[in-house]
Amino acid sequence: MTPGHLSILGMGPGDPELMTVKAARLLREATVAAWFCRHDRPGHARQIAGDMLSPHAVGLRFAYPFTTEVPLCDPAYLVRMAAFYDECAEHVATHLLAGRDVALLCEGDPFLFGSAMYVFDRLHPRFTCTVVPGITAMAGCWSAAQRPMVHGDDVLSVIPGTLDEDTLTTRLEQADAAVIMKLGRNLEKVRTALRRAGREERAIYVERATQPQQRCMKLTDMKGPAPYFSIILVPGREAAR
Repeated sequence: MTPGHLSILGMGPGDPELMTVKAARLLREATVAAWFCRHDRPGHARQIAGDMLSPHAVGLRFAYPFTTEVPLCDPAYLVRMAAFYDECAEHVATHLLAGRDVALLCEGDPFLFGSAMYVFDRLHPRFTCTVVPGITAMAGCWSAAQRPMVHGDDVLSVIPGTLDEDTLTTRLEQADAAVIMKLGRNLEKVRTALRRAGREERAIYVERATQPQQRCMKLTDMKGPAPYFSIILVPGREAAR
């Protein structure tokens, strides 16, 4: 039997109209669709797909064993997550070996902090795979905020908020323009690093970009906790342009 084909689909930042034509076509054609989610939620990528996914498609819902409950520095994190991705890959492989094509959905772009890349790592040596790029969350954020980010020879730094405060500060001091992801419980640490780097006044907070609940504001005006789908932008090129 000829194995099935794995398609990893970038679903974009939230607005279904920001999916590519190719991703939408492969999604509609999928006989098996897989996506990641928290144990208590349906999954953002699945919500973006909406009714574009055939009601006859087999669904594989991969619920993370944990999200923020175990810190990245804990040795158990990599062990347990590796086992989880091994299990996900084998579920997908079972369908591929049966000759069924599988679409693995990933919010944003699959290869930018995307969980789908870990399944890709495990399966692409064994199966034919197509990766469809998606509009990134950061692109959705700076478009929603209407803030040009890089000009001329500016260098853009993409910085995870999970770094320690000193490293965050150094990275921000060195950056022409910056995107800070993975905020959540790291928000106050990121605020402090931005202040130390002298970049707080330029920072823009964007929450749930391209989605109905979208919010954009100066970081200094932002109060309260940051949800998972939030990003801080620090536009570059402070000189005339």
